[in-house]
Amino acid sequence: MAAIRALATLAVKGAFAELAVRFQAASGVQVEAEFAPTLALLDRVRRGEAADVVILTREGLSEMLAEHRVAAASYVDIARSWVGIAVKAGRPHPDISSEAALRTALTQARAVAYSRIGASGILFAELIVRLGIAHLVNAHAVVIPQGLTAERLLTGEADLAVQQISELKQVAGVEIVGPIPRELQVPAVFSAGCMMATDNVIPAEQFLKFLRSPEAASVLREAGLEPVPS
Repeated sequence: MAAIRALATLAVKGAFAELAVRFQAASGVQVEAEFAPTLALLDRVRRGEAADVVILTREGLSEMLAEHRVAAASYVDIARSWVGIAVKAGRPHPDISSEAALRTALTQARAVAYSRIGASGILFAELIVRLGIAHLVNAHAVVIPQGLTAERLLTGEADLAVQQISELKQVAGVEIVGPIPRELQVPAVFSAGCMMATDNVIPAEQFLKFLRSPEAASVLREAGLEPVPS
């Protein structure tokens, strides 16, 4: 069976297994994937790691295009994602519906978990500075180098977890409170392309086309992502 290898940002991991199954059923091509934050994937590619397809933030893929590592003609935007907040299942949901309510929720939480790298971590670190509460939140924050912040809810290390909603949904036993007010954030856009060095151009391009299909869109929505219209 033909196979392609993808390096993909963590935000799409929740949708990827089903996407791969459906693509394989339609094409006969198996998709093997590894997941990490975009910054980590950029470093791996620059150190020579091989792949046929990469799925990164739009900014990360733009860097790969500028470095001539990704074929420009293959570039596609796949989905948008909003940063949200989760709590452990069964716990009260704080009000985060406005800037004032969010500020109160973050400063009254015993601990807030967020990631050091990745689109959500960068956005959140900048947001709490803009809100004037960085010193209060960071005094008790659980800042992880990478991975799924909602896991810290299950261990009791944090009361609130902040990350892309699609990443929060990957952890069983938590509940999504909702997105951070949309006027306070810009959605992350996740984009894909074929690596210039791939020997599997045709199946890689077929997979990218599939990711823009109506069938793929339904899987992305279920995983907490917003498909980018074709």
